[in-house]
Amino acid sequence: MLKPYEEAARCLLCAAPPCSAACRRSFDPAGMVRSVRFENEEGGAERLEAAVCLDCPGDCEAACLHYDRPIRIRALCAQLPARGSTPADAALRAPCSAGDSDPSLRVKFLGLDCLNPFFLSSSIVAGHYDTIASAFRAGWAGAVYKTIGFLTPKEVSPRFDALRKEGTPFIGFKNLEQISDLPLSENLAHLRRLKRDFPDRIVAASIMGQNEKEWSRLTELVTEAGVDLIECNFSCPHMSGDGLGSDVGQNPLPVARYTNAVRRAPPLPILAKMTPNVGNIEPAAIAAVNAGADGLAAINTVKSLLSIDPGSLSPDMAVGGRGAVSGYSGKAVKPIALRFIRDLAQCSALRGVPISGMGGIESWRDALDFIALGCLNLQVTTAVMQYGYRIIDDLTDGLRRYLARQGLSSPEGLVGAALDHIVSPEGLDRDSIVYPTFRRSDCVGCGRCMLSCSDAGHGAIGMRQRRPVLKPDRCVGCQLCRLVCPTGAIGSSRRTAKPSARFPQAPLREAVTAIHS
Repeated sequence: MLKPYEEAARCLLCAAPPCSAACRRSFDPAGMVRSVRFENEEGGAERLEAAVCLDCPGDCEAACLHYDRPIRIRALCAQLPARGSTPADAALRAPCSAGDSDPSLRVKFLGLDCLNPFFLSSSIVAGHYDTIASAFRAGWAGAVYKTIGFLTPKEVSPRFDALRKEGTPFIGFKNLEQISDLPLSENLAHLRRLKRDFPDRIVAASIMGQNEKEWSRLTELVTEAGVDLIECNFSCPHMSGDGLGSDVGQNPLPVARYTNAVRRAPPLPILAKMTPNVGNIEPAAIAAVNAGADGLAAINTVKSLLSIDPGSLSPDMAVGGRGAVSGYSGKAVKPIALRFIRDLAQCSALRGVPISGMGGIESWRDALDFIALGCLNLQVTTAVMQYGYRIIDDLTDGLRRYLARQGLSSPEGLVGAALDHIVSPEGLDRDSIVYPTFRRSDCVGCGRCMLSCSDAGHGAIGMRQRRPVLKPDRCVGCQLCRLVCPTGAIGSSRRTAKPSARFPQAPLREAVTAIHS
């Protein structure tokens, strides 16, 4: 059976997709595939008519650019929800009753009216006027301009690399990119022009100084340029120079001193961008807020090395045979980012402080995770580097459809909604169990579940006629088998009480019934 997300992930996401150009009905199969890739299946269904596509000769598939076989666009159509069939579709299409309206993504962050929660984060994707102007035209609500300072760095080549695994080309991303290498006067001109040409978008300046005088002067300069917001970069992991980068963000004292220097200048909202290269993010964040920061941004990139070349023994991304520790981003750092966002949101000393979240956001589902843990503003870089500014379409459409499905009018109703569900490990239920269940129709008999359970579990799975058989008395409900199954044939039973000395068999009988149903 075709798996929509995996099939869509094979798509090259062409810049000028020939599949859409070839469609006789002027549908947008490329947009449909891209929507599925970014977990917006409902939005993908709106880009064509599945019933028509299933009966067409497949000109789109014949035109598909591919490296092994064309994307099975027609089969993918068959897996999509019917147009207008979901609660979200109905909510978005239905006439508004008195006092009601369709979900709006407009939010107020740090007192600023934002078209939606999505900003470009301070990086190469927001490095000069032309790129940011393109992003604003595409629908991004704001941009944090690439960090500027009095220092003009020299960049290295190459400065990007990626972590790959089992055919996935871009699990994580490493970069040695520093702050802007454009002259300060040119950067200020870009900021001034952006605010003039796009008055309804949020233009933020990320700044980094080496002493209090530089922080104060940079604040004055970007304020004169007309920006809406200042982000203090306390967290770049590979800047060279005293008083720069994540080494500042690891120490509450310079964080407080530099934040105070910015606060003394004209009164713009201030975000303090925090580093993940610490055990606890709260002390530096508290120092920033006490010194005058209005909000917090987290996380910047994680200090990392990817690999060592087996021939030269040089690190990854070698520059003349040598490498360096530098920043790691992308989907792989999302779990780290969410942990720090949760820590900030649940810290009593930071209660109510607005948070701008970033780190691995690619789809509206990723965005929802950050919002539910306390963020009202979201920043994106690595996904744009991979896929372009166009991902804003599915970020906004997918989130809007989710709001409609939940009966919410704004993302503000979701901020922090998941926090009460996260407890300390000792607060978890340890007297119940969830057993794996096997869908025989989807199982191909590869035995991966048996191997993992035997070598890294409890030997609770055997094989009979190339099909897994569970031994419930040995199963601890760890769910490793479900995670390694390549076909998705393993599910979960409902939660039940663990077998006990008093009632050793009843839960097992229930489990066996579910497992072999």
